[in-house]
Amino acid sequence: MSRRDVDVPSLVEAARGGSPRAVARLISLVENADPRLREVMAALAPHTGRARIIGLTGSPGVGKSTTTNVLVRAFRERGLRVGVLAVDPSSPFSGGALLGDRIRLVDHALDPDVYMRSMASRGHLGGLSWATPQALRVLDAAGCDVIFVETVGVGQSEVEVAGLADTVLVLLAPGMGDGVQAAKAGILEIGDVFVVNKADREGADATVRDLRHMITLGDRTEPGLWRPSVEKLVAEKGTGLDDVMAALDKHLAWSKESGELGRRRTARARWEIEQIALRLLRARMARPGEGGDLDDLAEQVVAGTTDPYIAADRLIENL
Repeated sequence: MSRRDVDVPSLVEAARGGSPRAVARLISLVENADPRLREVMAALAPHTGRARIIGLTGSPGVGKSTTTNVLVRAFRERGLRVGVLAVDPSSPFSGGALLGDRIRLVDHALDPDVYMRSMASRGHLGGLSWATPQALRVLDAAGCDVIFVETVGVGQSEVEVAGLADTVLVLLAPGMGDGVQAAKAGILEIGDVFVVNKADREGADATVRDLRHMITLGDRTEPGLWRPSVEKLVAEKGTGLDDVMAALDKHLAWSKESGELGRRRTARARWEIEQIALRLLRARMARPGEGGDLDDLAEQVVAGTTDPYIAADRLIENL
């Protein structure tokens, strides 16, 4: 099918039928901000809202992809269909995904009920790609019961995943100073479940103890609040996996009972709408003759004949 001959209804129907090729094509349309994206999202909308989204974040080297691999296996054993979006750093030359973390998920390469996709961050901060929310909609509509979003692994700028996932799993490892990093990076605020991976290494118990202590210091007194759990895992061996799965299930049950799940999903949709609106505004401002002549306004600010706030007001008024 050529770029010009995209039959969106047929493509959506094929994706809903489980066609990996159709899902891949739809996500490519999302990543490329294709003009047919409006039609795609309109066709997908009635079929979304079912998938459970788990964000998985942590510093580079803690074993995010290995952990994702064993979690995918655990959910497949429950008979669930699983999607994985692994957001990788962008190549500075091609703009494509640089690492291709799907290499570590090779165990599931031939499983028709596991869909994996590496997405380039393309310079977007926050550990995610700007196209991630709409790619999630594609996988949701395509019948995935559980979707993992594995972030870039850029350290202290990954907190954006908290607004995207129903449950945020934060991975740490002993001997990497992660206890201190978690405290200063805001990770303690975004994590619903903390997992100390590589727990067979020296210092794992100390890392768990430090994390639990810091979580206790941040405890609030309001009734019904979620208190994050801290679990130990050796992802390469699967040791501790049952405890991690139990913690994820417990958070999901609490989220539904407390109403937090609905609040998070509404906030996610609100953020997505804002991002689309901002992209549309930027596109209009970039067009010659629209937006009150942005270059002229900039020159007035430089000359001191107006200030940036008045210029911004004029820009918006003329859109």
